[in-house]
Amino acid sequence: MRIPTKRIELLTWLLIYGGLLAIALGATLRREGAVLGWSVIVGGAAAAAAGLVLVWVRSRMGDPPPQ
Repeated sequence: MRIPTKRIELLTWLLIYGGLLAIALGATLRREGAVLGWSVIVGGAAAAAAGLVLVWVRSRMGDPPPQ
């Protein structure tokens, strides 16, 4: 199964920035409820880590053919 490189790039940055935003939101929520805050932080960190893995995957893919 081949995934277009544009889709990989879009998903990469969406996961990285979304994960970082979730980490910041979790840090804010941690003041009100420790369990909820840490849950959001862990989820955001997982999303950001998945985005970093996609950076590596994209670096291993070849360049797309010219259109």
